[in-house]
Formats: sequence, structure tokens, C-alpha cells
Amino acid sequence: MALSLVNEAGSVLQAPITSIAHAIGLATAPVFLLTGVGAVLNVLASRLGRTIDRSRVLQSRDPGFHDHHTRRELRRLQRRAHLINWALGLCTSCALLVCSVIVMLFLALFVELDLTRIVAVLFIASMACLIGALLCFFSEILLATHKMRIAP
Repeated sequence: MALSLVNEAGSVLQAPITSIAHAIGLATAPVFLLTGVGAVLNVLASRLGRTIDRSRVLQSRDPGFHDHHTRRELRRLQRRAHLINWALGLCTSCALLVCSVIVMLFLALFVELDLTRIVAVLFIASMACLIGALLCFFSEILLATHKMRIAP
């Protein structure tokens, strides 16, 4: 069985259904990666929300009550929010790049150009973004737990 496609010149291309099935198979791994990135984005958004809520509680106190400890905690929360924002941006960039990889995999099936290098560069860039996001996330966790005290 073949699928008929029309290219830019208006001529009909025949793509066997097995080629499309193969492209779908190749795109499956990046889709699973997108699922993982989505889960990380959810965790990051939740942590950012908690950080913002905590800073609002501290800021709602009487300005005269802002002692050294409160100001120090507000600065730490600001640094944490900054790290989470970077992680969110890098994770979102990773997701967009992975989506681009999936599009390129399907385009490579129908376009007579070799898109191997483009796919490789996009995938490497997406992994670099994910690594950066995870490093920011790790830094934020270290900052959040740096002076944490748990009573016995």
C-alpha cells in the first residue's frame, strides 16, 4: 500500500506506508523525551509557585518587621526564583527543539534533502538545554536546602 503525496512542483510522490511507519517509530523516542521534559516543567512551575507564595508572605509583613533574617530569606528566594526561571526557559527550549526534531524526521521522509545534520544539531541543542535546565534545578535545590534545619 502506498500513500500519495504532492510535492512543490505538483508531481505525485509515492511513499510506502512502511516508510511512514518507520518515521513514526523514529519519532517515538523523542515523544517520550517530551513527556519527561513536560514532567520536569510541571515540577519547576510548582516550585516557582511555592517560592513566589513564600516571598509574598514575607513581604506582607510589616516593613518595620523586616529584620536581617527576613531580608536574607527574601534574597535567597529571589535567587531561587531566578534559577527556576532559567530552568523553565531551558526546559521549554528543549521541548521546542525536540518538537523540531520530530518535524525534521517526518520532513526527511518527504523531502529529497539530507536532513541528518539538522536533526543531529537540533537534538544536541535540545540535550544541551536539558542539561542546563537540570543543572539550574539542582542549584535551586541546593540553595533551598542549604540552611535547612530539621528538629530531631
